[in-house]
Parts: sequence; structure tokens; C-alpha cells
Amino acid sequence: MGASMNLSAPKVVIFLISLIIVALAVVSRYTPIPQITPNAFWVAIIGYLLLVLGVTMKGL
Repeated sequence: MGASMNLSAPKVVIFLISLIIVALAVVSRYTPIPQITPNAFWVAIIGYLLLVLGVTMKGL
């Protein structure tokens, strides 16, 4: 039918880094963080993309 994706759990370090990045984006909506607040949407996207890479790439 189609290509199947082999997904695996990300390593704890990748998960924690992506969690911290997304948490900073969420916190910046309520508390000004100079470099993050103007780009909070893109910071959150980067955090989620890092998590996606951790799930889709084996050993990352």
C-alpha cells in the first residue's frame, strides 16, 4: 500500500530539550522574554520539530 514509518521513542535528552523549548515559548506568552516573546510561535515550532526528529530518526 504505502511506506510505513518506523517510529521509536526519542531519547530522554531530546525529549527534555524539546520540552524546555516549548515551555519557554508558552511562558513567553505571559512573561516577556526578550529574544523569545516576539518569535514564540516559531520557537514552539522548533521545539515540536525537534521532537518529531527524535521520534522519526533512530538513535537520535
